[in-house]
Amino acid sequence: MPGKSDDRDTAMQQKVQQMLDNDQDLRGYALKANVIDGEVQVSGVVDALAEQNRLREKLAGMPGVKSVELDLAVSTDGAINDSAVNMEVMEELEANPRVNLRHVGAKTVDGTVFLVGRAASPEEEQEAIASASKARGVIKVVSQLKSKPDDGYDEESIEEIFHHQVNNDRENDVLRI
Repeated sequence: MPGKSDDRDTAMQQKVQQMLDNDQDLRGYALKANVIDGEVQVSGVVDALAEQNRLREKLAGMPGVKSVELDLAVSTDGAINDSAVNMEVMEELEANPRVNLRHVGAKTVDGTVFLVGRAASPEEEQEAIASASKARGVIKVVSQLKSKPDDGYDEESIEEIFHHQVNNDRENDVLRI
């Protein structure tokens, strides 16, 4: 027997589905909403991690939403390899004036982006994470950025830092044998 909770869930589901269908950035994905006891569930596929993150924030801010469960795959229309993902990540980083590419770079492995280098501030690190998450095919962003020292020390290049990290990983693998 339907009750007030069911009526509220149905009304909220309609409101969420309308938002999904009318949102300029999300409507092309044909995402589907469901609401059970105030928990909003959305399923489907999006192109970028940033879209998933923005949707989560938007839903969490809606009145009456108790929790948000996203069953979204991050995928692209065509095949995209790590090299192409990394190229798009670098384009997004370069487009952000608050990220200095002389000190911040990225490497992509199976859709996971590893930010490497040195950030001048926590704000620059957050900007780099947000920018990287906008690229198509990114399923996760892991920051390995270090804080930039203020002692005037000439930092290593991104390639040198990545080289050290790869070599340290290899040394750790050898030590585990």
